[in-house]
Amino acid sequence: MRILIVTGIFPPDIGGPATYVPQIAEGLAQRGHAVTVVTLSDRLDHEDGGYPFRVIRLPRRAFRPWRMGRTVLVLLRLGRRADVLFVNGLALESVLANFVLRKPLVMKVVGDLAWERATGRGWTADDFETFQRRRYGLRIELLKALRSWWTRRADRVIVPSRYLARGVAGWGVPAEKIVVIYNAVEPVDGVEPLPVLLRTPVKAVTVGRLVPWKQVNGLLEALTEVPELGLVVVGDGPERPRLERRARELGVSDRVYFAGQRSKKEALGLMAACDLFVLNSAYEGLPHVVLEAMALGLPVVATAAGGTPEVVRDGETGVLVPGRYGTLGASLSALARDPALRRRLGRAARQWIGERLSAENMIRLTEETLFTVAHRSA
Repeated sequence: MRILIVTGIFPPDIGGPATYVPQIAEGLAQRGHAVTVVTLSDRLDHEDGGYPFRVIRLPRRAFRPWRMGRTVLVLLRLGRRADVLFVNGLALESVLANFVLRKPLVMKVVGDLAWERATGRGWTADDFETFQRRRYGLRIELLKALRSWWTRRADRVIVPSRYLARGVAGWGVPAEKIVVIYNAVEPVDGVEPLPVLLRTPVKAVTVGRLVPWKQVNGLLEALTEVPELGLVVVGDGPERPRLERRARELGVSDRVYFAGQRSKKEALGLMAACDLFVLNSAYEGLPHVVLEAMALGLPVVATAAGGTPEVVRDGETGVLVPGRYGTLGASLSALARDPALRRRLGRAARQWIGERLSAENMIRLTEETLFTVAHRSA
């Protein structure tokens, strides 16, 4: 097959799609498919010759209407020769281009863009599930309608968790169009730990974009209950200045290392240097970074939000806390003071990932979905 993959982020960006897209693109290319990736990028001069597929980068910071128009034109040009479009981002541009192309289209949905934008802009403080049920004013309802419209235009919708499958079905997507394929991680043996600028006896790490629903402020507050614990925060975003101020207000700034945005290799190195991984998010479709932490053998403490409980089994492969009002501080304290428990949970997590979430299985199921859609539309 000739597969055109569309994404909003790609290395050196970090985040779930930036990890998933090169992984799935390489896997499909190794199976003999001709793969092209179209992505937005802060810089266009990256050396992409090492990938076994073609990468087309478009300027992310361009004037948005011009950027969207250019993206549509590029998709029209490249999509003519494609057998199937695999959309991992830039869904509106992809669907608009496909009105002309009329190609089979598979879309991967890892979250609700309407909720993320409304939350990021301060239009709502509701959680993900409340947002799905509640009616709002015109601007939010337009966002929700647009998100539902472009998702329903797909021939198949791949989601990484059963939890998210239920959410997408609520947007009017027929159940027979929704396919659950769990994300996977490649083996992470041999990761070199990087220096961590903390002197605490135990170190926790969290990784992700610093946005409100990641609730890093709750992690800072939990640190006040665990004096022996330090926290490495890998990632950047609009919340960072407020979080740095909050760390100072709480008197924990000497135990928090804001590492900023890092490459995938550096992020893994910082994770490998720590004793446990923590995610205090109010919502997750299925957090890829949790899978990476488990593959590294790190014990995971995470909120029981979204698809996370489908991979983190409380007391078996990690510790789940019940949402934003959970006992995060007590859970972190228990792990910080019990190295044997950390070792047991970390070993179990790594074994579970190796047995259940192989990259080979993810690539095979994705290939089957793409092939089925392309074949039926031929």
